[in-house]
Amino acid sequence: MKKIKPTEHLSTFDKLMQDPKWKAGFEKGYKKFLLSEFLIEAMEENKISVRKLAQKAGVSPTIIQNLRSGKRSNISLNTLTPILSVLHYKLEFVKENKMKALKDKKKLFVMGGQKNVI
Repeated sequence: MKKIKPTEHLSTFDKLMQDPKWKAGFEKGYKKFLLSEFLIEAMEENKISVRKLAQKAGVSPTIIQNLRSGKRSNISLNTLTPILSVLHYKLEFVKENKMKALKDKKKLFVMGGQKNVI
C-alpha cells in the first residue's frame, strides 16, 4: 500500500512572507511597531510623561510623540541615547551570529540590574 505524504499547509502569513517585496515591507513596519511598543512600555514602567521624558532627554516632545505613535522610527543615536538613558536603558551592539542565538529569546532583557535594548 502506498503511503500518502501529508501536504504542508502554509498559513496566509507564511505564504505572504515568501514574497520578498511583501516581506521587506512587513519587516519595515514591524520595526516601527517594536520601537513604538518599547517606548510606550518603558514610559509606563517609569511613570513618565511625554513632556517630562522630552525635557529630561533634551529633545522635542514631538519627537517622543512621533516615536510612540509610529509616525517616526528613523532616529539618530544622538537623539535615542539620552531617551534610553532617562528610561534606564542602554543601547548594545551585538554581532549578528550572537543575535541568531538570541532569536527566540526576548529582545529586551535585564542583565545585572541594567536594562538593555538589542
